Amino acid sequence: MAAIVIVHGIGKQYLGPHALHTAVAPALRDGVRLADGPALVDDDVETAFYGHLFRPPAGRTTKGESLPGSREPLDAYERELLLAWWTEAARLEPERVPPPTAARLTKAPTPYTLQRALHALTRSRFLARAGDRFLLGVLRQVRRYLTEPDLRARIQETVAAAIRPDTRVLVGHSLGSVIAYEALAAHSGSPVPTLVTIGSPLGIPHLVFDRLIPPPVRGRGQWPTDVDHWTNLCDRRDVVALAKSLGPLFDDGDRRINDVLVDNGWQCHALEHHLTAVETGAAITAGLALPDSRR
Repeated sequence: MAAIVIVHGIGKQYLGPHALHTAVAPALRDGVRLADGPALVDDDVETAFYGHLFRPPAGRTTKGESLPGSREPLDAYERELLLAWWTEAARLEPERVPPPTAARLTKAPTPYTLQRALHALTRSRFLARAGDRFLLGVLRQVRRYLTEPDLRARIQETVAAAIRPDTRVLVGHSLGSVIAYEALAAHSGSPVPTLVTIGSPLGIPHLVFDRLIPPPVRGRGQWPTDVDHWTNLCDRRDVVALAKSLGPLFDDGDRRINDVLVDNGWQCHALEHHLTAVETGAAITAGLALPDSRR
């Protein structure tokens, strides 16, 4: 059985668990090798795949899937998240991304305003080589997970099914980091002692952090009861990881998040770029090296 489980992020609805595993398992093995970790095989890694739950039925689209050129308006949640990411992208890359000061997203944004926001973000390293449709999909999949209880429960079931008694490390990327956190924080008795979050939106106030299950208490997120070690990694230019350090939001006494910056180059949010980083490999290696005291 797999010692490492990866929970992927958004935009994977047209893949499958085997297709995604073919890409992410070798990338993870490369990162662990760079960190002088154990020699792994692909079977040591399992992908908790939920992308199919966002795939629209044939012949039509859903609220979470926008056709190219569609003018379906963003809802209030999506507008606020888009503005937060645009503002962060302009702060991180002012030489590339114009700020949203002249055309903020209002309650009823015009197509021009929306296009300005989309165009600005596609200039950032977050969306390198991606288009408007992908960004709309990002917004809508995040919103749907956090606002549709039935979908949230079905996604959580896929993660629960992937975690086995010998799982040592749970890795969550992007929206998958929110899913992985909730999988461990909402249930006690988990066998997983190590959580690794990469490119995580967990710290986005109001839109993500304050919607978590279990909910934060007096502004502090609840530490997953059975997790001993938590490492959070992101590229400093990643606008999804709006809060680059999660420690101030989740640290619990002696249990503290190890917040680490990585350099992922042009595609700062890409899962494979995160997994091949020596810093990510070191976090996973440390998790695999922990004493097997729970078994």
